[in-house]
Amino acid sequence: MFLAVIGLMAISANTYAQDQVEAAAETENTEEVVAAADEEVNPFTAPQEDQPLHQTLKKLFIEGGAGFMAMVLLCLIFGLAIAIERIITLSLSQTNTKKLLEKVEKALNEGGVEAAKDVCRNTRGPIASIFYQGLLSMDQGIDKAEKAIVDYGSVQMGQLMNGMSWITLFIGIAPMLGFMGTVIGMIQAFDAIEVAGDISPTLVAGGMKVALITTVGGLVVAIILQIFYNYLVSKVDSITIAMEDASISLVDLLVKYQK
Repeated sequence: MFLAVIGLMAISANTYAQDQVEAAAETENTEEVVAAADEEVNPFTAPQEDQPLHQTLKKLFIEGGAGFMAMVLLCLIFGLAIAIERIITLSLSQTNTKKLLEKVEKALNEGGVEAAKDVCRNTRGPIASIFYQGLLSMDQGIDKAEKAIVDYGSVQMGQLMNGMSWITLFIGIAPMLGFMGTVIGMIQAFDAIEVAGDISPTLVAGGMKVALITTVGGLVVAIILQIFYNYLVSKVDSITIAMEDASISLVDLLVKYQK
């Protein structure tokens, strides 16, 4: 009987140990499954795809307020349209001055003033127009031709700067609209605080976000247009210098032709 009791106790202990091992294994497997599920569901641990640029810009445009952001966008569109038109016009206004002077000199020596006028008439650009005006006044003397060249040169310089004032206007308006959106966003934040009766970070953050987005939008537009404006100014300056040099060369050429 004593041996039988010991045997029963040993069998019971072995069965209990196996049950404990199986229970521990099941618990571990359950924890692994739950952890894996948490990793799949948790947005902070799962890899997130970056949003495309156009979707990000669209989201910021809506959050900044459609009214003010639309006005800032219009400033950018109109400013870029004028800048592109000026770039094309100024590019077409550039002339090979040295080659034109050679053609005019050859025409003067071979066919006189009328042949030189034909050369200038068939050449594109403000420099050729200035040459043509000087040749038109050639019959009244060198002094009159020189005065015509100077006067018409001033007219051509004004035409080269045509439309540039609109770009400066949009450069000034865009940041102002952004700052106005900033003020309105702050007013909305204080109104929300007044209605809620408590200073909540969520309420303040909403108004501040609108204010900062409109300000950034206005500054970005102003920076882009300022870059185009400076490029256009440098291009106008280079054309103006070429016009002045060509005018001096033309006067010298006319003096030489008269002699």
